[in-house]
Amino acid sequence: MSNPMDDATELFSSYEAELKLIYADIDQKLQQIPELQGEARKADAAKVDRLLEEAKELLDQMRIEKQNIPQSAKSKINSRFRNYETDVDQLSQKLKTLDKRQLFGSRYQDDPSMGGDEQLEQRQQLLSGTERLDRSSNRIRESQRIALETEDIGRNTLADLGQQRETIQNTRARLFESEGYTDRSIKTLRGMARWLPIG
Repeated sequence: MSNPMDDATELFSSYEAELKLIYADIDQKLQQIPELQGEARKADAAKVDRLLEEAKELLDQMRIEKQNIPQSAKSKINSRFRNYETDVDQLSQKLKTLDKRQLFGSRYQDDPSMGGDEQLEQRQQLLSGTERLDRSSNRIRESQRIALETEDIGRNTLADLGQQRETIQNTRARLFESEGYTDRSIKTLRGMARWLPIG
């Protein structure tokens, strides 16, 4: 019978390998998109969007599997998982930046103070609001991740305490059993002593 913890580690590694392939594909397409125009550019941007969704689904699966990974390996796994989350978020931001440049063309600037066009300033304000919402979403996602990890640690601690309690109960039961044997032995010895000749 296979060990569920070993299965979780294998599954996590499998998702990890798949995520790396998707990451490389997204990165390559993001480098190509600025050279494309019109429908070709839109089609590649749509592909990247779909690949990002796949990457996020894989992260969700990895988040589930890492909860069942042995505690001894969990620290490294959590660190790798956080790096993957950061990488996917950065790719998402790259795609959004490319979308903005496609929408506004050469007028798109990261610094709205450089432009004198009032409409552009309004658009930049809207984009700034969107970015703030994105950052808030990222903070919420990070808080959820920390909550899940804390819950996972709590679950493992409870499991350890349960095992310790069971060990203590078994030890106590054996102690009582030993005391019973001792009491019976004393009674037997006393009984034997009555039949022994005195003097």
